[in-house]
Amino acid sequence: MADISPETVAQLREATNAGFLQCKKALVEAKGDFNLAVEILRKKGAATAGLKAAREAREGVIVQHIQPGARVGVLVEINCETDFVARNENFRAFGEEVARTLAANPQADFEAARVAQVAKLGENIKLSRVTRMEVRGNGMVAAYIHTGAKVGVLVEVGAGQESTAAQDGFKQLVRDITLQIAAASPLFVSRDQVPAAMLAKEREIAAAQVANKPPQAIAKIVEGKLEKFFQTYCLLEQGFVKKNSEVSVKDHVATIAKQLGDELALRRFVRFQVGEKVAEAAA
Repeated sequence: MADISPETVAQLREATNAGFLQCKKALVEAKGDFNLAVEILRKKGAATAGLKAAREAREGVIVQHIQPGARVGVLVEINCETDFVARNENFRAFGEEVARTLAANPQADFEAARVAQVAKLGENIKLSRVTRMEVRGNGMVAAYIHTGAKVGVLVEVGAGQESTAAQDGFKQLVRDITLQIAAASPLFVSRDQVPAAMLAKEREIAAAQVANKPPQAIAKIVEGKLEKFFQTYCLLEQGFVKKNSEVSVKDHVATIAKQLGDELALRRFVRFQVGEKVAEAAA
């Protein structure tokens, strides 16, 4: 039997996108002949995904699953090549099964199922990103998928008392927050989460825009622009969409907290949009 090195197996995986064991078996069958191993995998259909992997998978759907009790939730982006496949019932069912399984088992492996979908649908299929949230202490997680499944949100909202999660007012607040995030696209929960480097860059840009003003005026204008930045990109400081932005999200949360007689906290969220460049989400 030919001596098959891990490096050769890795190269075959990269070339074909087939599984580790499939590649190793193909190389053994081909007695180490790389090109023949590729041919073997292609004949078995295992290399189909690899041949299509070079094509960009920019279409797709966002799917979610919230476990009963609303303490565990998952948001997943699954990509394909065309909107036609993105609307396919089998493709969407595959996505929903992925989300449901990952909620129960974050280490689940879907490679075989993904390759099977590639063979069935004839397009490159890719699990681009996954976020799984589990409630820390009291509270709940909730998700929202916008019409068309191109935008999805997952959020965790905390409470001081265990009983609060069962209150209708709390559940409505959490639903409203998911809609807020979908509509207003915040990047952070609060201003203290904005990276120092980003804040410094915003300050530098703002100052450059008014460089011809007196120093005192520059400082005031820069601070004003930074406040506008916070109001645009920090969830708590955004105008609450459901109230026509007349009150901030922070103030609305405080109002509901007072009504419920508890302390509430927007702990973390993610917002996925199909095909966007992956960036770090607020946590």
